[in-house]
Amino acid sequence: MKKYANAAIVYSFLALAGGVFYREFTKFNGFEGATSLGFVHPHYLMLGVFFFLALIVFDKLFNVSQRLGKLLVGYQVGLNLSVIMMLVRGVLQVLGTPLSSGANAAISGIAGIGHIILGVSLVMILFKIKSAVMQEGR
Repeated sequence: MKKYANAAIVYSFLALAGGVFYREFTKFNGFEGATSLGFVHPHYLMLGVFFFLALIVFDKLFNVSQRLGKLLVGYQVGLNLSVIMMLVRGVLQVLGTPLSSGANAAISGIAGIGHIILGVSLVMILFKIKSAVMQEGR
């Protein structure tokens, strides 16, 4: 449970930093409009902070930590890869950097891979939690 609490703390700092960066970077550059930077804060808040806080509860009730191991590594890789690509795309949007179709596709592709890793890991984690709950008989 300690590692889940530590992960929630780290992701809370990342969520706050992402929110501040979005606000200040767009303000500094005089950018008004939609940008991918606006999705960094909620992704880290929900998929980082609240996810790991929920795991603390599930671990306390159903002892799920021994079942999750490598799945959590995949989950975090997928989450961070997705968010990094949101940052890359967002900074390029704010700066008005023109992208070739290849560069645009590469950014989208890497973000897509991150989302796939994240999604598959999340579903597998949920099935492991369900298995623990069913085994507990509650």
